[in-house]
Amino acid sequence: MRPGARISAAIEIVDTILNRYQPVASALNDWGKANRFAGSGDRNFIGGLVYDTLRRRASAAYLMDCDSPRALVLGTLLRHGTPAAEIAGLCTGTDHAPAPLSDDETKRIASASLDGAAPWIAGDYQEWLQPAFERVFGANAHDEGAKLAERAPADLRVNVLKSTREKVLKSLLSFGAEASSHAPYGVRIPAPVGAARTPNLQAEAAFQAGWFEIQDEGSQIAAAMTGAGPRSQILDLCAGGGGKTLAMAAVMENSGQLYAYDADRNRLKPIFERIKRAGVRNVQVLRGGDEAALDDLGQRFDVVLVDAPCTGTGTWRRRPDAKWRLRPDALAQRVKEQKDVLARAVKHVRPGGRFVYVTCSLLPEENTDQVAAFVAAHPEFSAVPFADVWRANLTSEPPASADGRSDTLMLTPARHGTDGFFIAVLQRGKA
Repeated sequence: MRPGARISAAIEIVDTILNRYQPVASALNDWGKANRFAGSGDRNFIGGLVYDTLRRRASAAYLMDCDSPRALVLGTLLRHGTPAAEIAGLCTGTDHAPAPLSDDETKRIASASLDGAAPWIAGDYQEWLQPAFERVFGANAHDEGAKLAERAPADLRVNVLKSTREKVLKSLLSFGAEASSHAPYGVRIPAPVGAARTPNLQAEAAFQAGWFEIQDEGSQIAAAMTGAGPRSQILDLCAGGGGKTLAMAAVMENSGQLYAYDADRNRLKPIFERIKRAGVRNVQVLRGGDEAALDDLGQRFDVVLVDAPCTGTGTWRRRPDAKWRLRPDALAQRVKEQKDVLARAVKHVRPGGRFVYVTCSLLPEENTDQVAAFVAAHPEFSAVPFADVWRANLTSEPPASADGRSDTLMLTPARHGTDGFFIAVLQRGKA
């Protein structure tokens, strides 16, 4: 495909996503099926531009003073640093290229600048989220948002039951693999640039052999902060697909007991194959939604991990379409669900034990507000300073929390290079 035709295709797909409300993956897949002449390089370029347009929807619209699919794609090219003359050269109206630039578009592109833009525009998030972002990050709100609008790397966790970080790094050397900055068993594949795409790591022999799992470094850190180790008794209360379950099982060296539960049995489906591939033998998966079986476990656990349902604001690099769909009522619903799961968790922490509350959200309503309300209602629990937990369970000095707190930890792309995660470790007093 000619370069201009690629731009037209991106505009068409963005229109489908925004105006026909089709999920981005489905829209890209449908376009590919209908345009089989497009090569892999074409599809990679178009897919990258579509995702970047969703990531930078607010700033692109601001630069073009218009939020049409065409304006958003052209604005995203500007955000990529594409020169004005090159953009004009892509819009010729011939060979399936977009129509020539209008006079207004030419002026906007020539004078494009984010100087004076509101924080939520420069940071590419919805305006109604500004009070929450400002409350957490202060004057750095737009910087944090902007990092959430960048492409994400592919992070892996080495399965120490079957391999070492050195072996995994060697097996993925051709992808530019490097050791993660914080997680002791983490490996990172750099974010794709231009028309490049993240490699299909699940097709690698090392993955099929169980040497590694695909898991963001922030998620790896959250699992490490549980303090899981040999002979531990742990309940993963919102296990989902089992990423943190497997991370804990590996450092437990297949000893102790680890129970995996989720209220939604469909979310648990991937965990069974993952357990088998990883060579894990100390995990018992409870039937999803079976609260009676959960009750039978009683108050016996050293650690209860609560990876709570949340808005997912920390995952916007990977799910950029989700940030424009988020509504206040969805936040309120997640807050309610979190309160419910916290009420469930407290029943299973033994005296002197801990529970670890984790979200992939950056919003205080889901994080520090929830912890404060829980501790007020359960004074037998107190927050353990995150730096103490970090030093005990990771191999490096703890970084500063992105929100400046010392009791709980917030990880962000801007400060730590991870997805956005909130982690609180709460200890129950001894009887």
